[in-house]
Formats: sequence, C-alpha cells, structure tokens
Amino acid sequence: MPLPPARRRAAVIGTGAIVAGSHLPALAAHADRVELVAAVDVDEDRLDAFRALAAEQGQRVAGFTATDAMLDAVHPDLVLIGTPPALHREQTVAALAAGAWVLCEKPLCLSLAEYDEIAAAEESSGAYASVVFQHRYGSGAVHARELIASGELGAPRVAHCQTTWHRDAGYYAVPWRGRWASEGGGPTMGHGIHQYDLMLHLLGEWEEIRAMAARLVHDTESEDVSTALVRFRGGALATVVNSVLSPDEVSRIRVDCADATVELTHLYGHTDDDWVYTPAPHVDAARAAAWRRPGPGVPSSHAAQLGALLDALDAGVRPPGSGPEARATLEFAAALYKAAFTGQPVRAGEIGPGDPFHRAMHGGHPDWAPGAGREPVGEGRAA
Repeated sequence: MPLPPARRRAAVIGTGAIVAGSHLPALAAHADRVELVAAVDVDEDRLDAFRALAAEQGQRVAGFTATDAMLDAVHPDLVLIGTPPALHREQTVAALAAGAWVLCEKPLCLSLAEYDEIAAAEESSGAYASVVFQHRYGSGAVHARELIASGELGAPRVAHCQTTWHRDAGYYAVPWRGRWASEGGGPTMGHGIHQYDLMLHLLGEWEEIRAMAARLVHDTESEDVSTALVRFRGGALATVVNSVLSPDEVSRIRVDCADATVELTHLYGHTDDDWVYTPAPHVDAARAAAWRRPGPGVPSSHAAQLGALLDALDAGVRPPGSGPEARATLEFAAALYKAAFTGQPVRAGEIGPGDPFHRAMHGGHPDWAPGAGREPVGEGRAA
C-alpha cells in the first residue's frame, strides 16, 4: 500500500469569519500534514484580505472567484466550505466530483433530498463529505462517550440538551438569515444543531420525537425557538431546547445515568474541565475518581476534527461526521420540524422520498412555508 503524501493540498470556499477565524487556524495546527493552496470567494476584497492574512502565516494562496475554476486549476485533495448554507450542497457535490474530500460547515445541506444528492456524488467519486460538528472531537466528549457506551455510568435514563442563545434584529438583517431557502431553518438548523448532534453522539439512536416551534420575536420565515421531547432506542427520555431569544446564553448537555450524572456547560466550545461527573450515592469514591481522570486536554475545535479527517484520508476510510452520521443529525432536524409543524409524533426513519419534510424543513406547511401568511411576531403563535 503506497504511503500517503507528506502534505495534502487544501482549498477553502468562502473566506469570511468562520473560515478566517476557525478553518485557517485549524489548517495551521496541522501544517505538517496539509497545505492551504487556494481560496474561493465572489467578493474580491474579502478574498484579498484573506490571502493577506494567510500570507502573514507563511501560506501563499491562489485566489479564485469561481469554484469550478479553482477545482480545474488546483485539483485539491481536500476542500473546506464556509459559505452560506444554501451553497453547501452545490459546492460539496462539485468538490466530490473533482475527487476532493470535503469538510463543510453545518448544515451540510438544507434537506434530506439534498443529502441524497451528496451521497450519490460520494458513491460516484469515491470521495467523502464530512460536516463540521467540532464538539464531538474534544477529548472531554470522547471520554464521556466511551464511559456511556461502555456502560460504566449505568444505563442512560434522562437527558437535557440546551442551546439558549441570543440574536438581535441586526443579526437577521443579513439577507440570507432566517429564510428557508438560504439558511434551511432557524435555531433548530443553525444554532442548536451542534448540541443535539453531540447528544445523539453520546446517546445513540432515537425512536420518537414530539416538538413545538414558534416565531415569537423575529420577523423571519423560520422559527426563533423550538422545543422537543425525544425517546431514545435504549429507553432514555430527553428534552431539547433551541433558542435565539435568551439573554443569558449557554450551551448545556446533561445525561442522568443509573450510576452518575454527566454534565457539560459551555457556550461555543468546551475543554475537559467543562465536563462534570456526579456519582450516585451507591458509587464508591475510587470508581468515581476514575471517571474524572484528566484527559489529553484537547478542546473541541475545528483543528481537532480536521485531525480526525486527515487520519481517515491517510487511511483511505470514511471519515467521522460523514455518511450515515451526517444524515442522522439532518434527519433529527427534519423530524423535529415535522413534529412541531404537524403536531404529531415522528418516528425515526419515517421521513423518506415523497414526504414533504424530505424535500424541505418547512414541509410546505401553510403556516411556515415561504410566502405563507404569518401572524405578527410577538403574538406567541406556535405550531
């Protein structure tokens, strides 16, 4: 088996804040394994600013204003995508068709139907597309998942998943935000998805979801708050809250198992110290102390996920955060919306081709689809 190249050649599509602030440092952290060679942005001023920033870090980056031109000229091994969500599916499929692996910001795409197009592109190209869910990759999350999956904490019974953030009217003044066609949804798709992806990573497959959503403050097409009740296949019950209406911002996951409660409290990223284990009264001190042993100190980050992807690329195997894993989180979002908008419970696996919630997260619902008549915000209307 031939050895992988010493350094992979990477390109970025989109050069805004998330790429400059998160992907560029991640690439720098793995400079011995990957080299940034190209960047794409339709805004030439922003592209020039990004290239200048990369140059300050010793990286000479070719600039392009079109994805196809970059792929034809550069033939990168890896493409990192940080554009608005409506562009993700098209850019991911183009990169896969060119033989490049992809690491794309969440959401990977706007619907399960779009995901099917990405899966088909993977199948025909042999390349893979992963979605950025960096909270899975901190060593604290790795440790917690190992403890839960092994049964060391006892059977999971109750869980809470909370993303209560605050976004003002200025945030939604950006034209693509708050619209189904360009963002895919509200905080269920754009904000809370990181936390409930981690919840799914910790607890495994879910069975049934019931939900509510509302547009209470913001004049958007999509919701600004959603809540859900979830039954997992192993029997555990969970609550999920996704909000952009909360002055005291926090991201939190709590799992009550038979022998311990494990809690994570943070905002946009966690370290080992953010994970707290509380033993049940019957658990002896030595056993509990082993749960809290210091990990390798890897914070959740784009760099941590990029390292895992590069390991998979070198081994020629499907990377974490791709394929069924990526689809499962997208399916959870679609099921939450369907349960909220129809008022009916949704079971895992029921949203397939032909279901309106397979084509779009709003499901064509008359109160929520684009152009639908809406009550004034602030009236507390929910569906």
